[in-house]
Order: sequence, then structure tokens, then C-alpha cells
Amino acid sequence: MKVVLAYSGGLDTSVILTWLKEQYNAEVVCFCADVGQEEELDGLNEKAKRTGASACHIRDLREEFARDYVFPMMQANAIYEGTYLLGTSIARPLIAKHLVEIAKAEGAEAICHGATGKGNDQVRFELTAYALKPDIQIIAPWRMPDVWKFRGRTDMITYADEKKIPITVSAAKPYSMDRNLLHISFEGGVLEDPWTEAPDDMRVLTKPLKDTPNQPEDVVIHFQDGIPTAVNGNPLSPAALMKELNVLGGNHGVGRIDIVENRYVGMKSRGVYETPGGTILHQAHRAMESITMDREVMFVRDSLIPAYARMVYNGFWFAPEREMLQAAISHSQKNVTGEVRVKLFKGSVTVTGRRSPFSLYNSEIASFEKENVYNQADATGFIKLNALRLRVRASLNAKK
Repeated sequence: MKVVLAYSGGLDTSVILTWLKEQYNAEVVCFCADVGQEEELDGLNEKAKRTGASACHIRDLREEFARDYVFPMMQANAIYEGTYLLGTSIARPLIAKHLVEIAKAEGAEAICHGATGKGNDQVRFELTAYALKPDIQIIAPWRMPDVWKFRGRTDMITYADEKKIPITVSAAKPYSMDRNLLHISFEGGVLEDPWTEAPDDMRVLTKPLKDTPNQPEDVVIHFQDGIPTAVNGNPLSPAALMKELNVLGGNHGVGRIDIVENRYVGMKSRGVYETPGGTILHQAHRAMESITMDREVMFVRDSLIPAYARMVYNGFWFAPEREMLQAAISHSQKNVTGEVRVKLFKGSVTVTGRRSPFSLYNSEIASFEKENVYNQADATGFIKLNALRLRVRASLNAKK
């Protein structure tokens, strides 16, 4: 049997690699998607082979991730439950897509992932896999209690020690981390008590506010049809742009949140997320839309945000309903072009300017000094028509 394993080199997938060989006598091919993990990928190929993999595919997906997943999602201003910028969620369909592609190329019978039966990632990986290869066989060890005897990270750390599997997680620092170009997440371990404050050293992308500069920094972002293309006048590729904004935002402590969210499987989960570049882009994109998007178009698009965000969060990226919404959202962005200036300071992103060749903002109409382009008396009939139903209701109530 040949199995393609979604491999990160962390505790779970390192143990699963050895377990697959023991349990199934399988040839295991590892796949790691480079979606911006940085140094976490160093030596991964050698580590996988030392642990027993016959091959390890590492694909650089950073540009595809930013261009085809992050930026289209940001056109929708998608935020889950009002706070989460979907950093982990949006990476999963891309990883699963390539996992299936490698399984096809390798002639593998199955794919395997290390997502637990309590989390969202199992749903995201498998919905994508079935959408792209309906007959795919999926091995999910955490949902196989008869053969998967581990009950938590402590058991896995002990097993890794016994099998001489190299790992970086320890019992003293058991929380998990997941990083990509858009964000880094911290979950589990010390975070499982929602009253316990996250340790201050639980940081990778953002500085503590006390260590950030005491002077604000202006950043100008250029958008073309709702897609960011340049920072401070420098055209950048999608991945390079995300990386640049992560550095700029992280230096000012931008984009760190501590939230409790509702998982798709039904439970609540606490996580700490760092999303500096994404936070800047979200604020800037909103500002760009404010002068280029028609009011009613914006109203309709904004009404779609909760549904779109839930689709991404729940794993329905390759679903017809998400594709339908994306077509409408992308159409709404056709004139969202121009520049936005933001000020970064002590964890905040403040919009200080916006300009566009497609601006719908007319200073002559908006000005309190101009009277020849807007007849204020016209507002009288407008208000009375809108008040008609209210007046009828008030008259009825007065008769009671």
C-alpha cells in the first residue's frame, strides 16, 4: 500500500509516519506545502526520510497561496465571527489540492492527515479531497481508536522518544503552532483555560507593544481591482507583498488577537493569532472600497460576508456556493483601484488617506460650502416619503 501523508515535520505527523509503516506496512510518501513557514522547512526532506519516508515532496506554494486564495478572500473582507481573518482556514484547501495531485502522480491508494477528530482541519482537508477526487481513500488516525492508541500529545512525545523520532515539541511547551504567509496560530496546552493569559513569549510575527517604536509609520498600499499590488510605491508579487506587510505590521505590534471561536464540529476553541499583514490589508481594502464602491453594491456584498467567511472556515472552498459568491464579489471589485495610506502605531492601523481614479467621492457635492450642485430643499420630500410608514403607524397607535 502506498500512502501520501500531509507532513509538517511536527510531533503529530512525525509519529503518524512511523505509525503508518507499522500499522499498514505502507510505503509512505510525504508532502509538505511551503505556504510561508520560513525556517520550519529547513532539513524537512532529510528528516522525513530518516523517519522512514520513501520520498518527500516539498512544493513552494507561496505565490499561489497569496494570489489565488488569500487575495480573493480579502476581496470579500471575510472575517469569521467578527474577529478571525481565517489564516489557517484558507491554507487548508490549497494543501489538500496538492496532496491529491501528488497522490495521483504517485499512484497512491490513500492520503493521510494528522488532523484530530475534534478540529476543523479534518473537515477542510477531506471536503477538498472529495471535491477533487471523489473516490480517494482517506486515513485519519485520530478517528481510528481501535488502532490509534495515543490519547494526547504526552503519549505521542513518549512514543517519539522510544522510537528516536526527532521532534521540537516538549511536555513543558505543549501548545501547537501553525504558520503561513497570512498568519501564525497558537492553540492548545496553556491556552485551553480561557482565563489564563497567553505567555508574552508566545509571539513570532508581532512585537509586544512595549517594544514597538515610539514613532508612527506611514504605509501606502496600491490596489488594482481590489487586489493589493504595491507597498510604498514598490510593485511586489503577492507573496512578497504579504511578507513585507508582515514585517511592517509586526514591528508595530499590529494584528495580534486572543479569541474564543466556534468550531464547525460544535465546540468552542481558544486561539491566539498573529496576522499583521492581513490586518493592514483588511483596513486598507475597506478604505479603498469606501470611495470606489457603490453604496448598494457594498450593502449587498457586506451581507454576504458572514456566509462567505463560514464557507472558508468550514472547508467549502471548492464548493459551488463559494464559487458563485466569489464571482459576484470579484465583479464588485472592478473599480476598487487606487492608493490607501495607513499609519501604524502601537498595535493600531489608522487610515489617513485614500485616492482613486475611479473615486465616487465628489467634494463639490459633499462640501458644506457649495450650494449650486445639491439643492438641500430636495431632502424635505425625501425624508417625508421615508417617514410615511412611520407616520401611519404613529397615527394608528394614537387611536388606541
